[in-house]
Amino acid sequence: MRGVATVWWMCALCAAAPVAAQTMSNMPEPVRLALKKAGIPPDAVALAAAPLLRDAAPRVRVGADKPVNPASVMKLVTTYAALDVLGPAFTWHTQFLTDGVVSDGLLRGNLYVRGGGDPKFVMERIAAALQAVHDVGISVVHGDMVLDQSAFQLPRTDPAAFDGERLRPYNASPEALLVNFKSVILKVVPDAAAGLARITHEPPLAGVAVDAAVPLTPGPCGDWRTGLQARFDQPGAIRLTGKYPAACGAREWPVAYVDPDSYAERALEGMWRTGGGLLTGRVRTGAASVAARLVHDAPSLPLADIVADINKFSNNVMAQQLFLTLGRLPAETTAGTAANTLAGVATFERSRAWVGRWWQARFGAAVPGPSLENGSGLSREERITADALLVLLRDAAAHPVAGPVLMQSLPVAGVDGTATRMGERGIMKTALGNARIKTGSLRDVVAVAGYVQTLGGTPWAVVGIVNHANASQARPALDALLEWVASQPR
Repeated sequence: MRGVATVWWMCALCAAAPVAAQTMSNMPEPVRLALKKAGIPPDAVALAAAPLLRDAAPRVRVGADKPVNPASVMKLVTTYAALDVLGPAFTWHTQFLTDGVVSDGLLRGNLYVRGGGDPKFVMERIAAALQAVHDVGISVVHGDMVLDQSAFQLPRTDPAAFDGERLRPYNASPEALLVNFKSVILKVVPDAAAGLARITHEPPLAGVAVDAAVPLTPGPCGDWRTGLQARFDQPGAIRLTGKYPAACGAREWPVAYVDPDSYAERALEGMWRTGGGLLTGRVRTGAASVAARLVHDAPSLPLADIVADINKFSNNVMAQQLFLTLGRLPAETTAGTAANTLAGVATFERSRAWVGRWWQARFGAAVPGPSLENGSGLSREERITADALLVLLRDAAAHPVAGPVLMQSLPVAGVDGTATRMGERGIMKTALGNARIKTGSLRDVVAVAGYVQTLGGTPWAVVGIVNHANASQARPALDALLEWVASQPR
């Protein structure tokens, strides 16, 4: 991005400028025309854009003072707050403990796994942690494996409640011990010689049978998922009774497990046994014994890496894990003091209160704070103004520690993450490769927010949000906004 990294972070040139009077006259003409073509009235739009220059007033400001649903753009609030207070190097910890006696590879007692809220405790990292437990001398557990979820106190949720899509991984709910996003990946590989498509799955799930093959069929690839005629409705089995087009080649299909409450138990037992471990008892959820001692500590990836996944790929459950982590901090926590202060039990209510206090401390009472539900944007209730997002972006651009990490976490227009396909509509040219943009979409919502560098080399902060029944048709208008900014001489 033509020197952006060396320009944006050198000084506090992004101090929030006075907000201009509300006006409709400064909507860029390409944006106005695109909205008209999409059948979206101006009052369904919230736009704000300003150069990152000290005291520079917004050059675009339409509907910017009204609270709107930002969809996944709300992740900017959660990730910036976390980077500001926890710092990019912060890590979570999953602990393995026991109250028993270890001798010659045998543990006589329970093995406890205490979740600390790690947002990305996925297969390869779980396998490494289990191997570490083997390495300290535990291969056989003569007792139970007990999963401690007590760091989060959350209501039970129906994964279909938000939009009816029970099997979509984006609807996974958070847990203190979140295992592999509660998802199963089906891997389909054609075996032409046998006339079959071989089916494997990850992770291994205890007590779950998965059909191992389906017949191959000729013809175009098409809708291969429907063709497999998969059934995911039974916790004990995944059935595939259809066929698979040979033309599709090897494919993967991530699916949320139908019984999420038992997923962690099934996955950890399956991986323990697959890795050579034995267990005489069962895997169950419960609290770790107060007498249990630590045998292995598994740190997470650093927060900087977690934020990159959240923003580039708009991972909802990871964002909620991070949001809940903030609720475990003491109320008086300030930047640089939070590394070892996760002590409370997380609830969404505590997290909302904590972020509200952080917002007031960071931006003051003059900037209306967001209305939050879970901090991920996967919500019909969350609201924020474009003005507030613009202030956040300008503040982040001047932050010497959190700012560079937040900027690097945003997808590059036309290049990666959720912004990869921005160039396919043919509107963005100058902005491609020169905009780092968080995207958001829900039914009735499309949104963008981030940074754009102009032809003249000036970085801008940009926000565009549409709340309307026809919002899906507004993407060209938001592309036009980013392109208009990128085309400015300064």
